[in-house]
Amino acid sequence: MTKGWQKSDWRAKPRVQMPDYMDSAALNAVEAQLAKYPPLVFAGEARRLKKQLALASEGKAFLLQGGDCAESFAEFSADNIRDTFRVMLQMAIVLTYGAKVPVIKVGRMAGQFAKPRSAPTEVIGGVEYPSYRGDIINGFEATPEARQPDPQRMLQAYTQAAASLNLLRAFSTGGFADIHRVHSWTLGFAEHDKADRYRELSNRISDALDFMTAAGVNAETAHMLTTVDFYTSHEALLLEYEEALCRVDSISGQNVAGSGHMIWIGDRTRQPDGAHVEFCRGVLNPIGLKCGPTTTAEDLKVLMAKLNPQNEAGRLTLIARFGAGKVAEHLPRLVKAVKDEGANVVWSCDPMHGNTIKSPSGYKTRPFNAVLSEVREFFAVHKSEGTIPGGVHFEMTGKDVTECTGGLRAVTDEDLSDRYHTACDPRLNASQSLELAFLVAEELLAFREVGHRVAL
Repeated sequence: MTKGWQKSDWRAKPRVQMPDYMDSAALNAVEAQLAKYPPLVFAGEARRLKKQLALASEGKAFLLQGGDCAESFAEFSADNIRDTFRVMLQMAIVLTYGAKVPVIKVGRMAGQFAKPRSAPTEVIGGVEYPSYRGDIINGFEATPEARQPDPQRMLQAYTQAAASLNLLRAFSTGGFADIHRVHSWTLGFAEHDKADRYRELSNRISDALDFMTAAGVNAETAHMLTTVDFYTSHEALLLEYEEALCRVDSISGQNVAGSGHMIWIGDRTRQPDGAHVEFCRGVLNPIGLKCGPTTTAEDLKVLMAKLNPQNEAGRLTLIARFGAGKVAEHLPRLVKAVKDEGANVVWSCDPMHGNTIKSPSGYKTRPFNAVLSEVREFFAVHKSEGTIPGGVHFEMTGKDVTECTGGLRAVTDEDLSDRYHTACDPRLNASQSLELAFLVAEELLAFREVGHRVAL
């Protein structure tokens, strides 16, 4: 990908949001052990995802990226993986109908274990502790021992990621993803007494599926109706883990991040001369780049040149995260920078991270209406600029949690304590995720119907 690049070059660059391990010998031993393990994903899969993302950059596909804020060792189970996968399939069918193009399904799964934090320490019960940085680094329990970074946790993260990928691959090809089965689950959601607007769209999808069946397109004649491509992604935050799983592709001779199909750089770690950009620029995988309110046009131009010097379509996804009411202020300057450079990018909307608030009850939450508002503002800017809204990026779960307020089933501030299970940031629950997919599908349909000159 980059001549002269070595996977350890990041070690000579400034590092942020990474732990300082006290026992260097233990860290070295874990890295050496991980380096012997098989990669979790393979170069051919990453190349296939890149080709699909290239279509999204042209409006010929649409990216759905979603999953946990931070995966947990304690809550790891086959049921949780299945439930999140199922909701993502439901969302994808709805979005496919709205976009009228294939939906690329990328989970924040099988690797999303590390989290950047706004401060190195936090006060709990009047006692100051090192901040929890995700299960791959330290423990959530408020004790000095749990909060000490432990390199052995990388081995447990690898094992959990491998098991997750094994199950996801089975679900993707073993009949669970049959389009008729998935839509039957969606019909149940649309039967809610307040879901009239969604019921109409759901019935239109049913009609389309019935027509396909009548025309002889079914599970027996079309393999694509029973299987899906499903990819994994995570923030490449813990670079010791990323380096240990980096491999050389035997076909192309390029380096591939073996930890996940797509990796991204967070808004806190996008320093052009920093360690995270240095690592990500050298691997062949599709790369995501979070763009927040402080991202300047010049920042973006420098980062695009570093991360995608060949201007390869599908290589770089720009994930906008500004907050409701702020998209029109910040996104247009970045769109202009991309136009000025003639850059090939996928524009994706992360409406979660800019809309986190502290509720009156003390819980960190995200109002559903604010999330939806940012999505609508994202579409409005692209409509105005004549550019392509290529995807959405959600923190969500298939579980019936109460972490984000609002939605069809009206989670209130008083409800947050009922099932607030996240170890870090609040997630949309299954109902809210599917409702949001219906609302995004409406935006996609409107984008097409107004005769916008960029055809989705």
